[in-house]
Amino acid sequence: MKSKRLHPVQKKLIDLLAKNIDDPLTIRAMQDRLGLSSPSVVAHHLSQLEKRGYLKKNPHNPRDYQILKNAPEKQITFLNLYGLAHCGPNGSILDGNPIDRIPISSRLLTFAASEAFMVKANGDSMKPKINDGDLVIAQKTKRIENGKIVVCTNDGEALIKKIRREKRTVILISTNHDFPPFIASDNFKIEGEVKGIISNNLY
Repeated sequence: MKSKRLHPVQKKLIDLLAKNIDDPLTIRAMQDRLGLSSPSVVAHHLSQLEKRGYLKKNPHNPRDYQILKNAPEKQITFLNLYGLAHCGPNGSILDGNPIDRIPISSRLLTFAASEAFMVKANGDSMKPKINDGDLVIAQKTKRIENGKIVVCTNDGEALIKKIRREKRTVILISTNHDFPPFIASDNFKIEGEVKGIISNNLY
């Protein structure tokens, strides 16, 4: 991390955030730990860290943040776009060549751009949330919470589905009720969690 470019308070702040990543502090607690004059000073430096690409914050939860390992991020990042296609019984869509690279603002992501990829939705099974042709932004992960929407592979087919775990069984669910849920196969694999959608009507 290029800490020499940071204001001294910002360097201390990002070190404090890193030490408390598993139990995030409130802005008031950050103020007390750093001996700053007011919460607004903390908020200002957090905003600067985010603008300079050292930090990603959840706009809906100020205690939900991520420190970027390869900070600072570039303002524009190019995400690999993959098609939802068959990839072999044990394959991964991420092993193949992307069909395009799409430029987006790094600030639109609430996680590190290095963990992001995109797929182009195919079909109507996830309507009304995701429509045919929409660009779906996902974060690479292998583990997922129950009820989340994921990009996954199942019997070699790349899919976007909501998952529900029942003991050792994984059920794949469409948000369009015209498509019944079904049990995932033994070679089911999660590629990433859906984090954002760019509507087909916008491009």
